[in-house]
Amino acid sequence: MIAAHKNKTFTTLLAALAGSVGAHRFYLYGKSDYWGWAHLVSLPISILISHLYFGSQPLLTYSLFILSFVIALLEALVTGLTPDEKWDDRHNPNSTKTSASSWPLALILVLTTGIGAIALIGVIARAFDLLYTGGAYG
Repeated sequence: MIAAHKNKTFTTLLAALAGSVGAHRFYLYGKSDYWGWAHLVSLPISILISHLYFGSQPLLTYSLFILSFVIALLEALVTGLTPDEKWDDRHNPNSTKTSASSWPLALILVLTTGIGAIALIGVIARAFDLLYTGGAYG
């Protein structure tokens, strides 16, 4: 039986853009993936916590969603850096196609690294601001 080919570049793009809601996990493993649902549920839980603790720091109330976002960026990097042969062995064992990554994947990885670095530095800076000044700078 021939299975649908799972594209590594598209999976990396999904993880970078919509990974915080589990789009890449649902693309790879379908609706039965627990980690995909964990990503997806992080947003409504964060919104609920934000409404329950109205006026609290957004870094704290949206921490589950922020964690999901950072994990998705790491998953995008791991997915994109996986060798094509290993990717095909894991996700395309019954496919007649083979993966051949090219420059769009490299561009996605560079942009993901930049966005991830900016996000991580921002979260760390805000956490230290809250910890040492009580949020005096914002």
